[in-house]
Amino acid sequence: MGEAERGEAAPRVRVSFWCANMHETRPSFASDAAVPELWDCPRCGLPAGQDESAPPAPPKNEPYKTHLAYVKERRSDKDGKAILEEALERLRNNKSPW
Repeated sequence: MGEAERGEAAPRVRVSFWCANMHETRPSFASDAAVPELWDCPRCGLPAGQDESAPPAPPKNEPYKTHLAYVKERRSDKDGKAILEEALERLRNNKSPW
């Protein structure tokens, strides 16, 4: 069933959104619907906002962190050396740490 066969379409409003790459997107919304603050740019995928002079900043991608990097965030070098020394001592005495 096509659009024409369903009756009259709801009144629409077109809203412009701009991303940081200055791509303009103009989706249409029902005139009584709430218009979202952000819209994903279909050309580059960045978030787009309604203010052309101040589009939303691209999201910051944090670099991949290894398990060791997360451990180093929680432990100081001094703590790490103490834990390593304890584990080595257990191995030297043939005692399994597990």
